[in-house]
Amino acid sequence: MRERAVDGAANEGVAALLAAHFGVRKGDVRIMNGYGSRIKTIEVDD
Repeated sequence: MRERAVDGAANEGVAALLAAHFGVRKGDVRIMNGYGSRIKTIEVDD
């Protein structure tokens, strides 16, 4: 993952990576806290 932290691209990359890891749709991965930070709280629906 090499997305830059511009216009949310890095957060989108995190969501896509976690979705692939957990075998869910990207829409099932939400950043709950830390959208503008390196430390994030993520929620994944199944």
